[in-house]
Amino acid sequence: MSRLFGPLRQMGYVVKDIDAAMRHWIDVCQIGPWFYVDKLAVDGFRYKGEPSAPHISIALANSGDMQIELIQQRDSAPTMYQDFLNAGREGLQHFSTWPENYHEIYDKALAAGYTVGQESSSPRGSFVYFQQEGHMGTIIEMAELTETRQRMFGGVRDAAAGWDGSDPIRENWPR
Repeated sequence: MSRLFGPLRQMGYVVKDIDAAMRHWIDVCQIGPWFYVDKLAVDGFRYKGEPSAPHISIALANSGDMQIELIQQRDSAPTMYQDFLNAGREGLQHFSTWPENYHEIYDKALAAGYTVGQESSSPRGSFVYFQQEGHMGTIIEMAELTETRQRMFGGVRDAAAGWDGSDPIRENWPR
């Protein structure tokens, strides 16, 4: 557990082909079901302080309490995902924590020297990615644990707990 950010809740993979990535996780890893959205709704997305409007597709599934996120950016808008791909990378890009006291920890992180790489809000709550990456896969995302996000992420976890392999890709968030 991070002393500043709290427990790791999610591993985020940036991929070039989200459909192929989901098929790998389903067929090879036997993990699912996946909850997929073609265009993530975000408001006021900012990359390094400047407005950006990326088209981001995401898919979520759980293995136990660990959530796995797949991200494919479908345009060239400036983002940390685009930076990751442009550096010749694909795969684990970040881990995420979901604190209830998001704004307090956000301020503590800035005071401790962290810098914002990108941030936005969504119908589920705010999120931020800090730029400090020691090595691939260690970018820190922090997502505000709102009631909406908690309900949605709980639904993803619960669907995985009893998953029998049927209906492996779902295009609606769990209720």
